[in-house]
Amino acid sequence: MSTTLNMQSLGAGYRALVIGASGALGSAFCQWLEEDPRCAGVRALSRGTLPALDLEQPDSIARAAAELAGEAPYQLIVHAAGLLHRADIKPEKTYAALEDQALKAVFQVNAVGPALVLRHFLPLLAPQGAMALLSAKVGSISDNRLGGWYAYRASKAALNMLVKTAAIELARTRPGARLLSLHPGTVVSQLSQPFRGSAAARPASVAAWELLTLIDRLSAADSGQFFAYDGERLPW
Repeated sequence: MSTTLNMQSLGAGYRALVIGASGALGSAFCQWLEEDPRCAGVRALSRGTLPALDLEQPDSIARAAAELAGEAPYQLIVHAAGLLHRADIKPEKTYAALEDQALKAVFQVNAVGPALVLRHFLPLLAPQGAMALLSAKVGSISDNRLGGWYAYRASKAALNMLVKTAAIELARTRPGARLLSLHPGTVVSQLSQPFRGSAAARPASVAAWELLTLIDRLSAADSGQFFAYDGERLPW
């Protein structure tokens, strides 16, 4: 991994927006972008910023986009928020553990909220820009070999469909833009900490650099596709 970031595909003086900027990956994205000499500015959005954006408060998504419209266009938009677990939600090991409220909460953060982000923030994307949403390999239906994690798997599969569908529409009006679904791998964060495999997790700074350089390598021809952080094209 290089110790610098120099994104070439977005043009000199590009402007970036990071949604979910308070998380481990989100803050790492912001740090790298702020250090890129080609980046003219980074706007960070989270529940604690002004304007605030909370995926569980749909009105906040529309309000944040409206407030930032005057700064548009952004050449890069990264959506880095997601929900796997919290105090009242645990990944299900069996269908007997499925619960209405947990399913709704996970889908709200991982699919419904991002759908509204697409609605309100895609209009702020530059014609040759890139927008990437963080998904997860466990959202691949074809790659599901272990089962479990019902809400998280299903919500990420839904996110992938939203990205694919929006990319088809985006290509009609802005064929030079790219809309991507990206798997960051296991990253040192509150999301991964309780689970098997967390010992081998990569630092958020490493994962963020890998994802940003991947976005830089991909083109409009890759729009609507699902990639791992190392560039592997993942199956739906």
